[in-house]
Formats: sequence, C-alpha cells, structure tokens
Amino acid sequence: MAVFEVVFHGQVRADVAPEQARARIGQLFQVGDRQLEMLFSGRRIVIKQGLDQAAAEKYRQAIERAGALCDICPMADSPAEPSPAATPPPVASPQRQQRAAVQPRDEYMAAFKDVDAPDLPIAPLGADMQDSYADPVPPDLDLSALSLAPPGSDLEQVRAPPPPAAPDTGHLRLADEG
Repeated sequence: MAVFEVVFHGQVRADVAPEQARARIGQLFQVGDRQLEMLFSGRRIVIKQGLDQAAAEKYRQAIERAGALCDICPMADSPAEPSPAATPPPVASPQRQQRAAVQPRDEYMAAFKDVDAPDLPIAPLGADMQDSYADPVPPDLDLSALSLAPPGSDLEQVRAPPPPAAPDTGHLRLADEG
C-alpha cells in the first residue's frame, strides 16, 4: 500500500493575500505566531506523514481552502515489521556499538546526517521505566493544635461592621434670628 506525506513550503495561492492565508492556516492548525513563522519560513515542513492517498488529499484540500499550497509526496515503503508480541524486546548492553544509518530526506535534515547517535532500544508497550521505588517518608509535622469544625458551622468569616450609631442631637437648639 502506498504511503504519502503532506509537505508545506510556506507558499500562498496567488488569489489570496499572504496575511489572510497565514491567519487561516493558523486557525486551521491552531498554532501561534511562533509556529506560523516556522511554517511560512520557506523550508520544507512535513505536516503529516504515513497517510493513504485519500487522507493526504483531504489535508491538501483543507490547506488550499485556507489559501496556501502544499504537496503530496509518496514516502518510501517501510518494510513490514513483526508484531511486538512475536519479537522479544531488545536488550541494551554496553558492548553494543551499532549506529543507525540515516539518509536525509531534505536539505534541512541533511545537516544531521553526520550525527553519531547510538541505536538505543525502545521499551515494549506497558513496560515499567522506573528502576526502583522508594517508600515516601512523611514529613515530621505537629498538627495536634489543629481541629476540624463540625459540618455547617460558621468558620468565623469577617462580618460587615454594624452601622454607626446616630449622633445625639438632643442638646442642640435652633435660635430665632429676628
């Protein structure tokens, strides 16, 4: 079965303004300004890979509706891998010095072709990755001065102060001017 990848080079359709295409692509992929800068940098960006032709075509149509152009490129068919249940997990040993040979798929990845990376094994699905577990030590806290209030009780929230008392004006008189 042929496998395809959707590749974006940051190109915009001629009938769409570049700002409008950027905004629509940002909305389509739900990315921020930083990711949009990377998408529209002109470099070859793989949007999605491992698709059949119908799914890749749906991606292309959505990107073109947003105002940009993309390519659908066939990927090299990868050899069929045996199921993980049939293959025992690889065992890492210090004597193992195999290095993975990587062929760059574009000029951006060509910068990494001379990187000497070890061929590290991948743990099987569901494997425990932590070497050992330590029992947690509870902190030494004295909580004897604390207590719980019964349900529904007032937890002494700050109440509004009562309104001030009206001043006593009984000793005041009005004088007649006249």
